[in-house]
Amino acid sequence: MSTSTPLRTALIGVALAATALVPLQGTALAAPSGTGTAATTATTSAASSSSVSGIEDATALALARSLADPDWSREVRRAALAADSVGLGALADDATASAGRKLAARITAADRGVAAAKGLGSGAGSLLRLGLADASMRNRLASGAAPLVAAAPSDDDGAATFTAYDSRGTAHELPLDSATDRPVYLVDIDGAKAVAEGLKVIDKTLESKGLGLPAPSAGAGLSAASGIDTTRIDSVRLGDVEEPFFKGDAEIFTLVTGFGKDGKPRVDTVEMPYLNKEDTTYYPGQVLVNWSDYKYDMADAVMMEDDGDTNYQALAKAIAAVLLTITDQGAYIPLVDALLNAIPTNWWTDDPDYVESWYTLARSSSGQRNGAAGNGWMTVSPYHVPEL
Repeated sequence: MSTSTPLRTALIGVALAATALVPLQGTALAAPSGTGTAATTATTSAASSSSVSGIEDATALALARSLADPDWSREVRRAALAADSVGLGALADDATASAGRKLAARITAADRGVAAAKGLGSGAGSLLRLGLADASMRNRLASGAAPLVAAAPSDDDGAATFTAYDSRGTAHELPLDSATDRPVYLVDIDGAKAVAEGLKVIDKTLESKGLGLPAPSAGAGLSAASGIDTTRIDSVRLGDVEEPFFKGDAEIFTLVTGFGKDGKPRVDTVEMPYLNKEDTTYYPGQVLVNWSDYKYDMADAVMMEDDGDTNYQALAKAIAAVLLTITDQGAYIPLVDALLNAIPTNWWTDDPDYVESWYTLARSSSGQRNGAAGNGWMTVSPYHVPEL
């Protein structure tokens, strides 16, 4: 059963209103096109933006200029060659070169800005990281080629190029669809850490609205000695996870929704840090649904990916605003459409990407279940978790 037309209209209206909750994404000043030679000195509006992409761009420009210090440049090179990704804050804090030490305070402020832009708490810590855009650049970097620095570009805005900076602060337009001859450092966020902290924010916010409270023990339908019934993911595989060559691993999470014991819609978050490559089968044995928290033997699942500017506080508020308008009609109705319509329309760009959804997963569901979008499947099975 799908949501009614009037309800869908109301949901879309709430979604449009919720867009005001999200910081405006900074717009980079386009540099003249070229063939990889220096373009113009970048003074972009993105550099002063409070969005994640704007903060990343401003940090990339500051880092690029700091690499004019040869001692600091060597420290960064060694760190980039030693690991796929390094914490930018820790790198600057541990710097022996003066340029790195001077950069440390700016990176600390940028980390705070990222946490605020993503609606995370003060305990999120350092989120900005640095790594090479592609592993093929390692040899050129090791041989001493002067690197460029760029913010991790969006893969969904239709652009064919992205902007990288050299140590003079000069902008270079680089192609998105292939690795360049010159090594490029990417300033990005720790996606796994951001998702873990973000899902905590969603859980806390929805619980405060009464949409994610644990079921009372008296109404759980299970004795303390019997344990709980769950649905477990035995294997899962996705097709396109929307990640181009320069973005690295996907950061996937799932929102499970249904009606709680109190008759209100509820949303449970499921972190999936292992699910980071397309066309790869994973065997997590992960619990997806805890049926003791649900009124009906049916639930839905929406799988998403955090690509950048996702504000988890705003996402939670938008979801709550929609789900609080839905009442229990005495029979299970799918909530996937309501959940998707709750997401502000301007988020259907780089953050968060919709990956896949599953309607009406039952407590008895077993075997392969194909996603509604045809982009993935998972095999599930009932799994009883006994009391210790």
